[in-house]
Amino acid sequence: MTTTPRIDFHDGRSIPQLGFGVWQVGNDEAAEVVGTALETGFRHIDTARGYNNEQGVGRALAASSLARDDIFVTSKCPNQDQGRDATLRSFDATMADLGLDELDLYLIHWPAPGKGLAVETWKAFVELHEQGRIRSIGVSNFRAEDLEKLEAETGVLPVLNQIELHPYFTQPELRELHRSKGIVTESWSPLGQGGGELEDPVIGAIAQAHEVSPAQVILAWNLALGNVVIPKSVTPERIAQNLASLDVELTEDEIAQISALHKGEDGRQGPNPSEFGGHQGA
Repeated sequence: MTTTPRIDFHDGRSIPQLGFGVWQVGNDEAAEVVGTALETGFRHIDTARGYNNEQGVGRALAASSLARDDIFVTSKCPNQDQGRDATLRSFDATMADLGLDELDLYLIHWPAPGKGLAVETWKAFVELHEQGRIRSIGVSNFRAEDLEKLEAETGVLPVLNQIELHPYFTQPELRELHRSKGIVTESWSPLGQGGGELEDPVIGAIAQAHEVSPAQVILAWNLALGNVVIPKSVTPERIAQNLASLDVELTEDEIAQISALHKGEDGRQGPNPSEFGGHQGA
């Protein structure tokens, strides 16, 4: 079994670079799907309160014969639970559903600038971290200005920012900011959301040259960039293929070819963090 490399956090901890995402996996099937991922060799599970499947993930964790410290678990605080008291209640509910005493990584799911509660929520995260209930704290979908505001108002930088990132939307400026501040970049929807990356002729040619799938090429590209990446699948064969992307070694030229597919803001396929989750409780 291929060992998944780990990426260091600035707080002294680390995260498995390839993880298993469960967005859009139903609560009833999450236990079986996550169990399959763990049996296949994944050691990093990424869920969220807003996915409504933390109970299913918790059942898989409880059923696993792996030691607790061998599994890295991430969850996220949703927009409707931002603000100190709501965040603390949401975290307690997450931990109860997951059946855990400590969480490896907790993220603010969206900055929701229209709410104006990100800093207050972050202070609650710092509080939970200081209590030892969360091992590392980070964010998701935060823009440069959001990261800078957290740092300016609390002095505490996230260890990681989980952002939309795939060949058509590579976010070079934000990744460079992360690098300069020691923040790890994590890619969600790394294969895109039906935007055509898996059918792209550049990626197809590289896949043919390596005798692997286009999905494996895209994951290998993410890994080569130093990103943490969390593909999702409910199919055992594809779960195994995703893990096997660790064995795909791209050349520098191939990495550059894929990076050149970036379309700027036109490549974004998910919600825009500047607009998403304002006052609607998203």
